[in-house]
Amino acid sequence: MPTANDASGLHDFDFLAGEWRVAHRRLKERLAGRAEWIAFSGTSKAPLLMDGAANIDDNVLDLPGGAYRAVTLRAFDPATSLWSIWWLDGRTPHAPLDPPMRGRFDNGVGLFLAEDILNGKPIRVRFIWSHITATSARWEQAFSPDAGATWETNWIMEFARVR
Repeated sequence: MPTANDASGLHDFDFLAGEWRVAHRRLKERLAGRAEWIAFSGTSKAPLLMDGAANIDDNVLDLPGGAYRAVTLRAFDPATSLWSIWWLDGRTPHAPLDPPMRGRFDNGVGLFLAEDILNGKPIRVRFIWSHITATSARWEQAFSPDAGATWETNWIMEFARVR
């Protein structure tokens, strides 16, 4: 069990610092039994904060129906060695933040989970960070309507470093 002074995992998101081009693929409808994907581009800029214990990314998402901005906030808790992740959507800046995703990296793969509500029904949400190199990374989001027994991947981002 990690101690309060354990910083294991503190620098797990250091790879994200910098500027990125992002290729997005997102399901048109989530948990609807359909497999129609929408592809669009975007950018992301991510500085490290608090000596690596926090970071943000400022995202531009060029959806076919119109571009928007969003921010991800991540914070590391040394008492648990867990990261918490929140998403702020620029289209609904006054909406309450979603419940934080919580998790950690193990063997180069980040796994983050949360409970949420979609269309009035409880779901489990999963983020996976993988394929991380100096110039690329992959993020994917999946929803489960059955407490994690099955998952539907609904959003994939392929990151390519700028410069």
